[in-house]
Amino acid sequence: MSPRSASVNEELRRRSRERLLQAAVELVSERGYDTTTLGDIADRAGSARGLVSYYFPGKRQLLQSAVHRLMHRTLQEALEREPCTEDGRERMARAIDAILGLARSQPVLMRQHMAGLLQAEGFVQCPEQQRLAELLREAVAGHGSSDAATDYPMLRALLMGAVYAALVPGVPMPIPTLRAELFARYRLDWEMGVPPDTEVPGGTDGADLSRFFATGDRPEDGPADRSDDGQSK
Repeated sequence: MSPRSASVNEELRRRSRERLLQAAVELVSERGYDTTTLGDIADRAGSARGLVSYYFPGKRQLLQSAVHRLMHRTLQEALEREPCTEDGRERMARAIDAILGLARSQPVLMRQHMAGLLQAEGFVQCPEQQRLAELLREAVAGHGSSDAATDYPMLRALLMGAVYAALVPGVPMPIPTLRAELFARYRLDWEMGVPPDTEVPGGTDGADLSRFFATGDRPEDGPADRSDDGQSK
């Protein structure tokens, strides 16, 4: 068999990384962080265990990237949901509701993500985080900010604080209360976005999150990318 082209190898590497991200989300959601190993994630992804360390320095960084992907795609779906709108206040409301919605629908993942941010490794600057940041900056700019580079970190901090407050064990704050505070700060009407107890088609509650990970799985992809060197066996 002739060697695969560079473009084919690159596509297989991309799919391998996507499968690792998806497997991390699934397993940590099912089992928790401490009982999920990198080997478990590699096995669920159908990848060689050496590929995990090729793409990610460790389990904490892998999970951060995976949750940032989940946040990015959830936010993207919310902003693109019908009826589409360019109204800056409505888009800010959707952005806030998308992130708060994850605290409600994916508490295990979001709690572990917040815990990871406080570890020595800190905040992971990965492609998934950068895409999330771009969408939030656009929401800030669309809302009327004249200095989105300065105002975006404040929105990020407020959302992180709200997620933490909603998930802190023993004394969680109700999400509607946190939503009301954020909406008041950004001068948003309660009816905007997705008010509590409103169902949204395609939301994350109980949904299959695999749609957020572009693995491109096909039978013929099979075991080919279990190799660490990107060559078929």
